[in-house]
Amino acid sequence: MKSLVINIKDDTIVDKVLWMLEHFKDDGLEIVSKEDMEDLKLLKETRSEEKINFRT
Repeated sequence: MKSLVINIKDDTIVDKVLWMLEHFKDDGLEIVSKEDMEDLKLLKETRSEEKINFRT
């Protein structure tokens, strides 16, 4: 699987780009925000732990 990060400064263009990318979901495209990806990586690191401390 290949990953691609797209940085967009103008919020109005974000909606247009997402609209276009949505049309490729049936072809296997997965859309994940960079923030969500970072959270998923942190969660993956905790898989082998018996207990997870959510308090810091």
